[in-house]
Parts: sequence; C-alpha cells; structure tokens
Amino acid sequence: MTDYLVRTDLTTPAAEPDEVRLLDWAPGRTAATIQTGDAGPEFFAGWQPPRPAADLMLLGAAVYCADKTTLRRGTADSWTRDITLRLPVGDAAGWQRADFETPLRFLTGDRWQLRPYHAARHPLAHVSGVPQAEGPAGLGVDGVCLFSGGLDSLSGLIDLLEADPNRRLCLVSHHEGGQASTAQQYLLDALRSHYGAERIISRRLYLRPAPANGQQARPLPGPRENTTRSRSLLFLAAALTLAAAEGTDVPVYLPENGFISLNVPLTRARVGSASTRTTHPHFLRRLAEATTAIGVPNPVVNPYRLSTKGEILARSANSTLLQRLAPLSVSCSHPETARYVGRRQGNCGYCFPCLIRRASLAHVGWDDEEYAYDVFDNDDLARLLRRRSRRGADLRAVVSAAVTDNPDRDVLRNGPLPLGDRAAFTGVWRRGLAELRAWLAGRAGTDLTDLVQAVP
Repeated sequence: MTDYLVRTDLTTPAAEPDEVRLLDWAPGRTAATIQTGDAGPEFFAGWQPPRPAADLMLLGAAVYCADKTTLRRGTADSWTRDITLRLPVGDAAGWQRADFETPLRFLTGDRWQLRPYHAARHPLAHVSGVPQAEGPAGLGVDGVCLFSGGLDSLSGLIDLLEADPNRRLCLVSHHEGGQASTAQQYLLDALRSHYGAERIISRRLYLRPAPANGQQARPLPGPRENTTRSRSLLFLAAALTLAAAEGTDVPVYLPENGFISLNVPLTRARVGSASTRTTHPHFLRRLAEATTAIGVPNPVVNPYRLSTKGEILARSANSTLLQRLAPLSVSCSHPETARYVGRRQGNCGYCFPCLIRRASLAHVGWDDEEYAYDVFDNDDLARLLRRRSRRGADLRAVVSAAVTDNPDRDVLRNGPLPLGDRAAFTGVWRRGLAELRAWLAGRAGTDLTDLVQAVP
C-alpha cells in the first residue's frame, strides 16, 4: 500500500509517518510537490472556480502525481498497485457518497482508496493572480474542448467551429513540455489565424510531480512510472473546472474516435498497459455519475463516440483546412523517443496510435506524411520486427487483429458498454479493423503487405 496525503495548507507541519508521501498543492510555489509551472499558475489566473470544481481539479492533479510516482514494478503481478489518497474537500460527506473509486480502478487497473477529509481552505486561496472570491471565469464561451494536439482533437475543434459561426470555445490542454506542447501551440496559432482569436481561448495546464528540492517538506521519490493512464482524469478535471466556473450547463467536448475509445485488445495476450481505458464509455459514464454527485454536473460529450478515425476525417466540415493542418498534429504515444536514435521527432510511426493515424489518413488519401519509422519501408520494417524488438509489438498486434476473424463479444473485453449501445459500438470496432486491413494491404510489392497477405 502506498499512502498519499494531499495538503493545501503548507504552514501546518506534517505529523504523518515518514512513509506517507505528501502531495503539497501550492500553485506557483517551489515548496509544492505538485508542480504547476515555473512561471506561476497561469491556468487559474483571473478566476476562482466553485469549491466543488476546485476539489475535482485537486483530485485530478493528485491522482496524476500519485500515479506517476508509484511504480508498478515490484508489485505482486508487476502491475496492480494499492494506493490510498487522502484528499481535502469542502463537503466530505458529499464526496463520501460519490463513488470515484470505481472509475479510478477501471481507468488505471489499480486498487484505489479515496479518503476525503474536510478542509475549509479553498485550494486556490492566496494563490497569486487568483481572485479571493469565487466567480465565473468570464470567458464568455459556449463550451470547453479538450485539445491534445492530436488529429482527433484538431478535427473536433474544426467541426465544432464550422457548425456554428458564433460559437466560442475554450481549449484546455495539459503538457509537461516536449513535442506535444509544441504541436499544441502550432495548431493553436493556425486555428486562431483562420477562425479569429476571439473565437478560440486557450488555457494550457503545465502540471507534473515536482522534482525534489530543499524547500519541500517531503520530496517525492525520483523514479517515474511510464504507464500513466490517469492523464485523462486530470485532463477532464481541468476542463470540467473551467466549464463549471462558466456555468453548470456549459459542456465539455472530448473529441476521440470510438475505435480508440473502445481499445478492444488486439490479441489475447494484449493486456495491462496495452489495454488503456482513458476515454472508454464505461469510464466516462461512471465519472459523470461521481462528478454530478459532488456538484459538478457539466456534461462531457464525445461527438465521435460512434465514428472511426477515418470516418472523422472523411466527414470533416472543412476538409481543406484539416488536410493542411493534419501534418502539424501529434498522435504518438512517445513522440520524443526518435531523438535517441537520431531520427525525426514527432509521430514515431510504429506505436498503436500512429498506426491508427496512418490507416485513417489512408482512408481519405492523405497518407503521405513523414514518420520516424515507415512500416512500408522494408529496412525500417526489418528493424521493427527484429527478434525481441519492443518497437514492433504494436505492429505485430495490429497485423494479427486485422487478419483474424474475432467474435463480436470481444468488443466487451476491455469493459462493459452502455445498455442499448453494444451493436453500435461493435460496428465501430468492425469498421476500424476494416480501415486497418485496407491500409495494410494497400501497398503492393512491400514486405509488410506481403506479410499481411501471407497470414492464413
């Protein structure tokens, strides 16, 4: 069991035993162990959210940092962790009635115990740049949209802005620096240039477990877990906090293709880190129940829940703009890794999201981007499929899934589906596999196509 205590008042000495890890929340201060950026808490500048939403934001930040600082290796099955999180909230009784443990356990695959305790202090009290009274963010927006810098979020934003010429959106993004952050800024600049800066407001959240320093009461351990699944909770919590500050009816848009959201295991052996549930319908439904119970009822809407990635591109409300900006987007699981082998940073070309991206671009005839590794290049393919090469694991699984006739019940292997929607989600899964199959078989004379055709 790894025990975390979240504190918002750092003036009170910690009386807990040394093994209890402190998640100190103090935006803009170096004494914090939850780091929110060296330049200060710019995400919160100018507004203070309602207390229930602020507590939800604190939950997202604490879960993310606990997830990243609790290693899976060393557990009995090298995966499942036992994590206790004590969280200061305004309404402890309301939080005890709300069930956050169920969506948390489903999301990360761990055994979470959430223990809310009453704290009168607002999480953003006395933070520089934040008003001392609760009040609306004053953005004047019609919705909040998650913006990762990936192809789905780019498509979603274009479709939402094209659907209503008067719609104004606030984009929420999370980053820790690196290629994803760069892609977000490039796309933001291009979209503002096209639609006008008055229609697109950006709030970018820099947040991570803070590196150890001498001002912290109890620094967090140094090693970081790299199978992080909880980022989607942080992402959603930040967006819901902003939406709740604008009004309880302001929606949060989560553009994510249904095939990736379901993330049906590609093979019988694909479990653990390969079976993520970051936008799975079951997770989103249970999270909505919990957030509503604490007083944050803002709806979370995924406009692409029943669409494949290729269908999203094919139905774009402005395909000309989307095609021009698509190469700037980053869909990759690990866009930084190519630099270690002297290759182009950005989309690696061999992880599962990159392979889905390429299949979707091929679906509309746009698969001409440059990747760090090109799976249709025979030399690159040989490197990826070299014995014991971890880089080729996703490609091998994709090939296997594309040529295997699996039963419809497999759509439930990564989690239950909402009543009445199973047939629709099964259709999304089948069509997504068909996109992969068509892409893999579409390059005659390459080793990859020959490999696919040779599989019985």
